[in-house]
Amino acid sequence: MRHGIVLFTSDRGITPARAAKASEEAGFHTFYVPEHTHIPVKRDAAHPGTGDESLPDDRYLRTLDPWVALSTAAAVTERIRLSTAVCLPVEHDPITLAKTIASLDHLSGGRVTIGAGFGWNTDELADHGVPANRRRTVLKEYLGAMRSLWTEDEASYDGEFVSFGASWAWPKPPQGNVPVVIGAGAGPKTFAWIAAHADGWMSTPLDSDIPERCEALQKAWAEAGRDGAPQVHVLVTRRPAPEELASWAEAGVTDVVWGVPDKSADEVEAAIAKLGAHLGL
Repeated sequence: MRHGIVLFTSDRGITPARAAKASEEAGFHTFYVPEHTHIPVKRDAAHPGTGDESLPDDRYLRTLDPWVALSTAAAVTERIRLSTAVCLPVEHDPITLAKTIASLDHLSGGRVTIGAGFGWNTDELADHGVPANRRRTVLKEYLGAMRSLWTEDEASYDGEFVSFGASWAWPKPPQGNVPVVIGAGAGPKTFAWIAAHADGWMSTPLDSDIPERCEALQKAWAEAGRDGAPQVHVLVTRRPAPEELASWAEAGVTDVVWGVPDKSADEVEAAIAKLGAHLGL
């Protein structure tokens, strides 16, 4: 079971580059950042944590662009994987996003993993022209279109929300297809979607009973005829006991994701080093 660090980026505190470098030096496997393009002041969508229009953290208003942030991290690291927790692909043009991600994967030596969400903030999605009741379909098509651009010499895609004829697009990601894990609340609908269209699941702060969730995901995976096993990235919301970590590993959790605050570089670097030593990385 691997361990990663997620920095809820903002325009204050430690930079993604310094946090990623400290994470690599401490032995962590992956460095994650989030995404919100903007937060509409007036909205109907309730935050899943608060249950209403209030936000639990003002960093939702201040997040850095994830691909710019990860590019700065790539430039100062050599081994650590670069991921999102989570990004929102449906808020971008899929052709240009495919180019951005392929370029980052190329320049980093094949270190990118996409942690993607459907988007709880439907008002934010609406500003990007994404119908709330079709967001899963939009994401399915965008991922399909990007995979075509990543893997085919003459790529094309014909869907409801994205369509283009035979096209050339390089660089291709060194990995081939960039792995995609979906950050969303556990449930049969989500797990069936993941088994059909993604490479794994990322938990949310509201998810509990992780071994039970892993079993349900693995069942959906098998029913979809997928080979191997799905990735499972668990976001830590409280310090788990060693026996709980062991139960996660036994259940099939592949990655544990630990959060750090947007505090000063010295504070965060010290916290990352201490956590890495505690975990024996």
